[in-house]
Amino acid sequence: MIETENLTKEFGSTVALDGLTLTLEQGDMFGYIGPNGAGKSTTMKLLACLMRPNSGSARVCGLDCATESDAIRARIGYMPDFLGVYHDLKVEEYLHFFGAAYGLRRGKRRAIVNDVLELTDLTGKREAMVDSLSRGMQQRLGIARVLIHDPEVLLLDEPASGLDPRARIEMRSLLMELGRMGKTIMISSHILSELHEMCNTIGILETGQLVFSGSIEEAVRKSGLHGLIELEVDQADRATIVLQQSGLISSCQQVNGKLVITLTDESEADNQAGTTAIPKVLVGAGIGIRSIRPQSVNLEDVFLRLTTGAVN
Repeated sequence: MIETENLTKEFGSTVALDGLTLTLEQGDMFGYIGPNGAGKSTTMKLLACLMRPNSGSARVCGLDCATESDAIRARIGYMPDFLGVYHDLKVEEYLHFFGAAYGLRRGKRRAIVNDVLELTDLTGKREAMVDSLSRGMQQRLGIARVLIHDPEVLLLDEPASGLDPRARIEMRSLLMELGRMGKTIMISSHILSELHEMCNTIGILETGQLVFSGSIEEAVRKSGLHGLIELEVDQADRATIVLQQSGLISSCQQVNGKLVITLTDESEADNQAGTTAIPKVLVGAGIGIRSIRPQSVNLEDVFLRLTTGAVN
């Protein structure tokens, strides 16, 4: 659905995007992660055919961004990281304007406007002036705008930026509904916990280079943060020795009075290792266990492990 190969974009002496090779399949909800200036917005503008690369290629919906830009624009919805609304229009007028720009006839356009207003929960605001809407409502209006021509692919640059907690929850629910509708969605965000909940694949970009692309599970594994178990035991020092001799773990650390162990690949593959084998070894050595649980790993931890903090 989206393919890039060695895609590069330079602005003077700054390399904003450096040899990006990336693939998104139909129906993917792809979280695009990286610090400011990493190249996320540049990627989306290139895919939306709003600028040309210095080198490399990009295809969207099987179409070449270099030679078939008009056809691509008809099949994508691009929402930039700024609002770009027409403040002297009412909500309904705003959507009709963009529907007309896409060549939708008035009768069909009226039905589609009603549909996207309902989907984005803005039906009650159709007569409101755009500049009277809250930030969250304006962002939902931006989503309604990009849906007006029923695109296959959505490119959403920081859609949750500046939203309060309630508006963020509403935006997340809307995006998940769009995912259930089968849309292919590329979404950039600094709110990594929400991407963790929504996305089936992620890409991590740093200084214009793709550090990782794949599933969240693959990212966790690459980060080395997988197979972690947290233990509270009576004899931490002795438990450490017993576990190291058991062959079940690859490392053991004491953190805030608890043991944090990393399972070997073999014992991690055995789903019973954490719940049965390790307790059995410790109890057999006469060591009391107060608690045992898998240590949760979030996308923030993975991001910090896989990136260096460098910026362009």
